[in-house]
Amino acid sequence: MARNYAEQLVAVLEAQGVERIYGLVGDSLNPIVDAVRRSPIEWVHVRNEEAAAFAAEADSLTTGKLAVCAASCGPGNTHLVQGLYDAHRNGAKVLAIASHIPSRQIGSKFFQETHPEMLFNECSGYCEMVNSAEQGGVVLHHAIQSTMAGKGVSVLVLPGDVSMQEATDDAFTQSKISSGTPVVFPDPAEAAALTQAINEAKTVALFVGAGVKNAREQVLALAEKIKAPIGHALGGKMYIQYDNPFDVGMSGLLGYGAAHEATHEADLLILLGTDFPYNDFLPQGNVAQVDIDGSHIGRRTKIKYPVTGDVAATIENILPHVEEKQDRRFLDRMLKSHYNRLNNVVEAYTKNAEKMKPIHPEFVANIIDEEAADDAIFTVDTGMCNVWGARYITPNGQREQIGSFRHGTMANALPMAIGAQAANPGRQVITFSGDGGLSMLMGELLTVKLHNLPVKMFVFNNSSLGMVKLEMLVQGLPEHETDHDAVNYAQIAEAAGIKHIRIEDPKKARKQIQEAMAFNGPVLVDMVTDPNALSIPPTLTFAQLAGFSKAATRTVFGGGVGQMINLAQSNLRNIPRP
Repeated sequence: MARNYAEQLVAVLEAQGVERIYGLVGDSLNPIVDAVRRSPIEWVHVRNEEAAAFAAEADSLTTGKLAVCAASCGPGNTHLVQGLYDAHRNGAKVLAIASHIPSRQIGSKFFQETHPEMLFNECSGYCEMVNSAEQGGVVLHHAIQSTMAGKGVSVLVLPGDVSMQEATDDAFTQSKISSGTPVVFPDPAEAAALTQAINEAKTVALFVGAGVKNAREQVLALAEKIKAPIGHALGGKMYIQYDNPFDVGMSGLLGYGAAHEATHEADLLILLGTDFPYNDFLPQGNVAQVDIDGSHIGRRTKIKYPVTGDVAATIENILPHVEEKQDRRFLDRMLKSHYNRLNNVVEAYTKNAEKMKPIHPEFVANIIDEEAADDAIFTVDTGMCNVWGARYITPNGQREQIGSFRHGTMANALPMAIGAQAANPGRQVITFSGDGGLSMLMGELLTVKLHNLPVKMFVFNNSSLGMVKLEMLVQGLPEHETDHDAVNYAQIAEAAGIKHIRIEDPKKARKQIQEAMAFNGPVLVDMVTDPNALSIPPTLTFAQLAGFSKAATRTVFGGGVGQMINLAQSNLRNIPRP
């Protein structure tokens, strides 16, 4: 029996192991939805296509597999684009099916007409329109192969009438997709120059990002041999911080500890697998950079020793030729500085915290971290939740933390949790949701309820856009329109039929958080927190300090600590005694 292109497409997705499609049904997408109805693939019904893209992104990032989202023509596509920007920047393997108006009407200013090929061009590595079912199989293969090869999001633009045409060519759809991870070895001359620079430098510091995910062992071996402190960007935190005897914290706006000090005082700084965007926090002196994507090198600061290559392969290549450094005084000084920076702010977040109302957000963030499963997946909203996640979620080699770390959009935590939980039913999924982010895509509470996803949604409810307030203060501007009327999100969850807990008394916080973690199903925990608890980076410019001098707010200078103080304390104890 002949099948149409929609059926062919769904069959190909099924053969690729796709188990679910995130989207909103409607008009030009209907033939695809009907084909899904007759397949084993689950349709995860979201309330906004933006959430569909976020969910597919998290699905892919936590599994490494192909994930799919879909949107109807016109407004469906324009909703989808926000989440696809994030997925593309985070390197998720996502296929977006963007349905289109009838092909006969394209170019006639038809109802809901947009130009999806133009709309999605910047947030995809591959974006093509299917003009016929005959061509469709070829384009589908190319789209899947592109995203599985690490080129970011692929978009398949599909007019509704084409999806109903009879499928003719199966040859390309039967091609085996390559999804292996290539190892890129460094150019010998670049590797030799880096080796020489390391040998000539009296002191070296390492600053790492997400590119060290599969190079932890090699990075630690290099640090041991050259006695180098290791700082990290947020993207590298979960891979390098735990059990790291060289850890000096994180740099940047969310930073803490001695990372900034170490990276600026070292004779040589080596950037490993990071495209850290904040050039104000990077030195302009003697800097090397190793990245598998050569186009990333030199984008943020002046680079003297560029190396294009896989981080693990590059270190393995140079390590035998690197001379071991005997003097570890620089490393030990940075470890002591790191400990002191953390230790000196402990009391600010813990002393009498159980008596403080509104609740310190740091206080409940730390409890959530302590009560979370060892293999929990955390999704964090942009803004102050990024700060609490960066500083209080303790990595251990099993946990994962995902967020809009490169696109920086609000409202990502809840829809990402939907995808993470749907793809990982046996794991605990926890959100650090800001009240601003949650309110932006609050309809996705209904998605959580509909699919009975046991997400633990923790809302830091401070009735304020805290990060925006901070940005105004450091510029010396009086904050304006950052605060809003209080909202009881527990009552909203109750109306949606979701178990709800509201925390207002810090003395009861741990017990209530434990109750939420133990509940077998979705639960929203509405935590009323202090709107004036703002994060300050460990290093400020004079202009930023001048800005703060104009602001009347309770602000703690220094970095939050969570369980990181324990690691810093342990590293301090392990410094060899003369």
